[in-house]
Amino acid sequence: MAAGRCDVNVPTEHVDLPAVSLAYQSIGRASDPALLLVMGLGGQLIHWPDEVVVALCQQGFRVIRYDNRDVGLSTWRQAPIEANLTFEVLRYKLGLPVSAPYSLTDMADDALGLMTALKVEQFHVLGASMGGMIAQHMAAMAPQRVESLTLIMTTSGAEGLPAPSAALVQLLSRRGAPNREVALEQQADLLAALGSPAVTDDRQALLQQAAASYDRAFNPEGVKRQIMAILAEPSRVALLNQLRVPTLVVHGTADPLLPVMHGVHLAAHIQGSQLRLIPGLAHRFQEAFKEPLLAAVLPYLQAHREDTSHWAQIDPAVQNNLL
Repeated sequence: MAAGRCDVNVPTEHVDLPAVSLAYQSIGRASDPALLLVMGLGGQLIHWPDEVVVALCQQGFRVIRYDNRDVGLSTWRQAPIEANLTFEVLRYKLGLPVSAPYSLTDMADDALGLMTALKVEQFHVLGASMGGMIAQHMAAMAPQRVESLTLIMTTSGAEGLPAPSAALVQLLSRRGAPNREVALEQQADLLAALGSPAVTDDRQALLQQAAASYDRAFNPEGVKRQIMAILAEPSRVALLNQLRVPTLVVHGTADPLLPVMHGVHLAAHIQGSQLRLIPGLAHRFQEAFKEPLLAAVLPYLQAHREDTSHWAQIDPAVQNNLL
């Protein structure tokens, strides 16, 4: 029964919002508490491992995963002619304001719009990396709707936190490819660099993952626009300090993109949050770490599955100043 209810091979559907059209899948019973999965930079809904989605569904959740704007089968935005990632990265390095075609709050509004269109009023949110940043905004923008936050391998965006290596940043921003073969090699290189040093990756498996992503949708310009949205984002510390929502922060001790202090700092600024550090976890959902991740996340979500008494709270006056 659970296997049929938690079938991940459901059709991908679309919701048309005022600004974008979002592709999504809904796995599980519509009557179950909803859990929205928010993916990170350049990630598509297929990058949530199916076995993780099934495990979440089998806990009694209706699991909703979707493509953010500019990736996958959702709307690909056209950047203003003046938008230039190289120029904006330079401004970022010089401490100057960064311009972006859209913001992370716009992306949070997309996610809220999706749930409104699906007629889901209250729900839980699990965000990874950039998706965790978007989730933070969702809880601040709609405190009456977010029942819990699970923030994985993400950050507060505060200044002074450890930076990734220059080599990793270069791989992350390397988005131009003349053909499919080069694009797959580039993506496999990035996946390897984001993985744990405790795990030896199978190059062919990485290339297969890259191929699945490429063949479903390949939009390097969209990823550049998402990078600009991240760079343009100010620190969220003031927002987090005012947030009142059950929150679990999960971070790996071997994260090369957002080193572990990002997770520690994030948890420290969300009142009452829980922190789970996973030894060896890096910045990818690698097979070796799926069980430790689920062991950290499932009990927390189960504890909050039916609890509607702790909806996110934020002082309305503060909220108006923050957003």
